Amino acid sequence: MFIKKYTAKYICASVSILIVSITKAQQADSLMKEKFSVHAQATVITQYKPAFNAKYTGENSLVPTEETRRSITTTLFLGAKLWKGASVFINPEIAAGSGLSGSFGVGASTNGETYRVDNPAPSFELARLFIRQIIPLSNKGSFQDGDINKLAGNMPNNYLSFTIGKICVADIFDANKYSHDPRTQFMSWALMSNGAWDFPANTRGYTPSAVIEWVTPENELRYGFSLVPTQPNGMAMNWDISKAASHTLEYTHNYFINGKRGALRLVSYLTIANMGNYKETIALNPAAPDLVSNEKYGRTKYGFGINAEQEMNSYMGMFFRASWNDGHNETWAFTEIDHSISAGLSVNGNKWKRNNDNIGIAAVVSGISNDHKAFLQAGGKGFELGDGALNYGFEKLAELYYSAELIKNLYVSGAYQFLINPGYNKDRGAVNVFSVRVHVAL
Repeated sequence: MFIKKYTAKYICASVSILIVSITKAQQADSLMKEKFSVHAQATVITQYKPAFNAKYTGENSLVPTEETRRSITTTLFLGAKLWKGASVFINPEIAAGSGLSGSFGVGASTNGETYRVDNPAPSFELARLFIRQIIPLSNKGSFQDGDINKLAGNMPNNYLSFTIGKICVADIFDANKYSHDPRTQFMSWALMSNGAWDFPANTRGYTPSAVIEWVTPENELRYGFSLVPTQPNGMAMNWDISKAASHTLEYTHNYFINGKRGALRLVSYLTIANMGNYKETIALNPAAPDLVSNEKYGRTKYGFGINAEQEMNSYMGMFFRASWNDGHNETWAFTEIDHSISAGLSVNGNKWKRNNDNIGIAAVVSGISNDHKAFLQAGGKGFELGDGALNYGFEKLAELYYSAELIKNLYVSGAYQFLINPGYNKDRGAVNVFSVRVHVAL
């Protein structure tokens, strides 16, 4: 369903913000060392799926009828230098619309710009507000171009970084050159990040955090401490860190093979929250298991992930991810995936003289733990899945997209996703999803 009449007013306001941002960003980028930075983005994604076969449909299912949904985000990225090595960034954001079926019913949900929200009306979010302090560990460095949440200037080769404030944890961890940004690359949740990484976030994807990083040209080590929601996928954050919090640890090794750049990342996490346990929930009420009635503090979810990228030549690169979590307690923040594996290729348009175009193809296979499976088979509902029954099978998604730069800073993408066993259910699907994405970056 398309967003109603208020969308036109919202888009006009967004365009006005972007026009102002163009002028300011151009002025800032003309300086070799920025004291201030202004950038902006706007992304509109329209997704359509034809009707598909389903033996039954539950409250948290991907609906089997024909459906069209649209999402819109507009973000302003403001930055300022504070003192030597320190800067502050603030990102006000307006979002509207929703994913297909409100982003219910699919583990590897199809639109990374949307989350599980009931109201598609435009809403304001102070997405990020953080301070970053860089401490050089070497005299050598290189020039860093100004970009989103980056000030132009000299950057040491070796440094410590301290970040504190409200951030998107996925901005810092689990990065990948070829598959990480649903505004410009693959759109599926399980392709933009490791699917089994239940990364800490509110409903919109942001959380107060503190992150420390040690970075050299070859090796990087980072640790993050983050707040988690008071309830699964909620907006309110739990500030009682003695009872609930999330820890993320990642090691990255950068390398070259035959002169081609590559990176290997190993990520792990531990989340402590007021979680419900799948097995205990079924034992308490086999006919209608309810996670909320079984939630207790002190329960955990932990997991691991591998993330690799490899440049193949001047115009092509590949990526690979694999992740796992223990799957005993309920998913708390990201998506109901307990293990996944994904891989893909990305090709830029150099070969056909369209340097800023890009084409990508990838696939992801996802699954859930035995406890999670039994819970859904008994008719249980997580915050994302719940068909009322389950004929289990791995969820499989393939995605193909082409992104074309129409004019400078304006990109239009067409994408196709083919989904088998949505929500791990062999009684539903297959599903075809067609997408058009318009992205402006200034």
